[in-house]
Amino acid sequence: MAFFEGNNMTGGYGKGPDIINSCSVNVERGEIVSILGPNGAGKSTAMKAMLGLLNLKSGSVIINGKNISHLSPQDRVKEGISFVPQNKNVFAGMTVKENLEMGAFLIDGDIKTVIEEIYNLFPVLKEKKDQLVGELSGGQRQQVALGRALMIKPSVLMLDEPTAGVSPIVMDELFDHIVKVKKTNVAILMVEQNAKQALNISDRGYILVTGENRYSGTGKELLNDPRVRSSFLGG
Repeated sequence: MAFFEGNNMTGGYGKGPDIINSCSVNVERGEIVSILGPNGAGKSTAMKAMLGLLNLKSGSVIINGKNISHLSPQDRVKEGISFVPQNKNVFAGMTVKENLEMGAFLIDGDIKTVIEEIYNLFPVLKEKKDQLVGELSGGQRQQVALGRALMIKPSVLMLDEPTAGVSPIVMDELFDHIVKVKKTNVAILMVEQNAKQALNISDRGYILVTGENRYSGTGKELLNDPRVRSSFLGG
């Protein structure tokens, strides 16, 4: 049994059609797992199902051996799950430090030590701690979003398209930061459009097609699979 897993998940939004069908995803602590696939494959839906943002018709979500399938998203956060959405993931009108403080809502007591740990992971945030986040570059804003998500010291970090809209250089930098976070023994589950680059830093990956698991394996296995390369990695 993996540390965090979604097993045979089937469901969609409201009364609409199922977007994921018997989809299974899991991740261990200290591991990066990518969910990949074409647009509309159900990647973000699978992640949101694990966070509790849609009701499953069948299947289960388990963290550290505990079934959390019926918990609200807020209660799943209390179980140690942190989520960085693709859009609107920072408070642009607040400073970097204020954004980090907003992420500390589950922490009792002094948060200075935790903020210092975040600054050590993302040195640029310490340098710009009093600057408004809206004035930062796209890559720096993503670092703020990652730092804020880590303020609750999660065991699971879920990232929805963390490199969307940034340049290739910034993408590489963000992936380097994600690898640094992994080394703190966090389980990282990531939906990403930049499949080749994501697989390069991923321990394992899942490729979804029309809401179902099509391929899975280590990052290296998927990169070297000719079927995956021709269909999803541009040859």
